[in-house]
Amino acid sequence: MPFSWGALARTIRRPMDSRTPRQPLVDGKVVHPRAYRLRRFLNWFPLGLAYALLYMGRYNLTVAQGDLGSLLTKEAFGDVFAIGTFIYGFAFVLNGPLTDRIGGRKAMLISVLGAAGANLGIGLYLRGAVLGGGATAESVKMLLSVLYGINMYFQSFGAVAIVKVNSSWFHVRERGGFSGIFGVMISSGIFFAFEGNRWFLNLLKGSGEAASGPVPTWIVFFVPAAALSAILLFEFFFLRDHPSEAGHSDIDTGEAILSPDQDHFSTVQLLLRVLTHPVILTVALIEFCTGVLRQGIMHWYFIYAGEQAKELGAAAAGTGWQFTRDWWGLIQFVAGIIGANAAGWVSDMFFQSRRAPAAGLLYGLLLVCVGAMCFALTDSWLLCGLSFLNILAVIGIHGLLSGTATMDFGGRKGTATAVGVIDGFVYLGTGVQSLALGRITSSKDLGWSYWPLFLLPFAVIGLVLLVRIWKAVPRGKKAAH
Repeated sequence: MPFSWGALARTIRRPMDSRTPRQPLVDGKVVHPRAYRLRRFLNWFPLGLAYALLYMGRYNLTVAQGDLGSLLTKEAFGDVFAIGTFIYGFAFVLNGPLTDRIGGRKAMLISVLGAAGANLGIGLYLRGAVLGGGATAESVKMLLSVLYGINMYFQSFGAVAIVKVNSSWFHVRERGGFSGIFGVMISSGIFFAFEGNRWFLNLLKGSGEAASGPVPTWIVFFVPAAALSAILLFEFFFLRDHPSEAGHSDIDTGEAILSPDQDHFSTVQLLLRVLTHPVILTVALIEFCTGVLRQGIMHWYFIYAGEQAKELGAAAAGTGWQFTRDWWGLIQFVAGIIGANAAGWVSDMFFQSRRAPAAGLLYGLLLVCVGAMCFALTDSWLLCGLSFLNILAVIGIHGLLSGTATMDFGGRKGTATAVGVIDGFVYLGTGVQSLALGRITSSKDLGWSYWPLFLLPFAVIGLVLLVRIWKAVPRGKKAAH
């Protein structure tokens, strides 16, 4: 059938199409009409792009840290980031159940609008503080703590919104593939954050007066603010919570049912049911460990490589340290895509859509690589390779557990609450490592040699917990009664 722009426009919003089947399983395989798949693409692709841009407006602080110098030391950066991540984590207690009530579309629009405003505020503050020359380390830390905290509060809506929306569009048997999609979104966001922001920063550094003046760190906040504002308009017109709102019949997704009477749960009842669900609670504890490991490598390896490259000066050319500083965003992008797609494919193909076995294999890889890091701190290329494998594993795990297992076990009614609980634990872990490693790596008595040693126990705990839920599968409607 030839492509038609008219047909494309009609898929955005049209009267209910009764020909779209409610049950997409045919002979054990998921089958959707072409029109449904096209409209679903128009839903999740802009949604994924918005999520990636939220990452660009989240990790830009890491990019700015090195050029802010004494205005934002490693310890101060760790504190600011920890405050933001604790706010992000605890906000899920409110925003998860709220998203289950108002829907993922409204939650994503709130997230994008709030994060754009917060990034604009940070950029304006830094521009005034740096150009004005009156900023002190204490004032920068205080203001960034407030503004970055606001940013992270609104960012928390995005994580629950993306899974909430897609839980109505993807069947359980398709969600291993969605895990790959979710990982690509994360990887793209990391690429935008590190490579995109760094590109704009370097471009402005070498232009005109900026070449000899203060480093224009504010650009890494202005660009995400502008990009988020643009995607906000697109999402307003295209994003829909359910297929029935876009002219298609809602499908039976085959996901878990928290309880036969879940439709009548209050917000508190829904939160309590999720918090007492044994699989969801175990996944949350695993993702606490993932949060420690993920950011413990993503942020601190980048900072460590930068310190090593700066110490070597011109001699750093051709080393893994300089390669990392130049291409860290691309390294994570490639690693994330491989890890997320491989994890989802393995989960669906070899483990009948069970998430724990695939995540367990990746946690085993994490354990080996983090252990090897203890002996590789002076070898730039070996440490770079180990960090690549760690990112591959940790994004694959995060996509499977936070992006997919939450849909499987939370059910459509409790998806956002489940994501909120689990991602809340991820960022509690992130906050713990941020506070700890900011002090460990700045300590004269401890230093960088204790960095991988701090991470190692969390790899062990995560693997042990995954073994406990190795055979867990979602209970559907029949099992719930």
